[in-house]
Amino acid sequence: MDTLSTAFGDHIKRALKVSKVPTVITEDNVYQEGDSNILSIIDEMVESLALPGSGLDGYENLEELLQKAKSGKACLLLVEHYSNLDLSIFSFYARKAGNRDKDINDALIAIAGMKLNEDNPIVAAFTGAYTKIVIYPSRSIQELDPEKDKEEILRANAINHAAMKALIRCKYKGKLVLVFPSGTRYRPWEPSSKKGVREIDSYIRSFEYMCFVTINGEVLHVQKTDMLNDVVSKDIIRVTVGPVVNCKEFRGKVLMEAESKEDKKQAVADAIMDVLEKMHAAAETERLKLPSDINN
Repeated sequence: MDTLSTAFGDHIKRALKVSKVPTVITEDNVYQEGDSNILSIIDEMVESLALPGSGLDGYENLEELLQKAKSGKACLLLVEHYSNLDLSIFSFYARKAGNRDKDINDALIAIAGMKLNEDNPIVAAFTGAYTKIVIYPSRSIQELDPEKDKEEILRANAINHAAMKALIRCKYKGKLVLVFPSGTRYRPWEPSSKKGVREIDSYIRSFEYMCFVTINGEVLHVQKTDMLNDVVSKDIIRVTVGPVVNCKEFRGKVLMEAESKEDKKQAVADAIMDVLEKMHAAAETERLKLPSDINN
């Protein structure tokens, strides 16, 4: 094991030691407060992997969205998803860019799939640093057999009902709700993993303002085998927060243009992913202009 992987492993061990994240999700624990003891460890991990030149662009947009949230508006962050460190990277650079650690950290609530808690204690420890609402993902429900998995379907429905109630309680109280529109990490060998999930349309309908967020640069590379085998590397990380967008106006424009399409929800999801893809490409062009000695 190389030095970088060893150091990464040491951070993981420290996080696991202090982690109190529940390993079984029920309707009673879908809302989970972030643990500051883990946060400091994950911050160290991100900082150790980020090369000079890393940072966040568009902090003024994030600040504007936060002010709208504080005024009682329901606000979303739609973030592209490449690795299990995306939430950690966004949180770290958002706090660092604004020099307002407490404001951003207190406002941020991530929507997380229950797999992160139940399937992998390491990833659970990562996400334990951040306040989140846990859901039973629609993709996982679709894989259940209506006859053989009746109890699990009941459990899924109970979890999602509780998660929705928790979201309703939080979204008008100065919070920024972070969602990954793809619902899963992008896997290059599986192009469908970059497709937006239809359920994201429900968020757009029930929220008022949003910002799109891209993450360029990769320090934790997804592998075909298992999350535990993700490859660690150093890279320049650039987080980009786009302008504040009115959710109703965005959705209305998409639906008008998608009038002939049968699946309107998927049309909204596709439009979201298209915005993120274009933002990512533009940010990558700028990232590659950074001094070559940084890129090495």
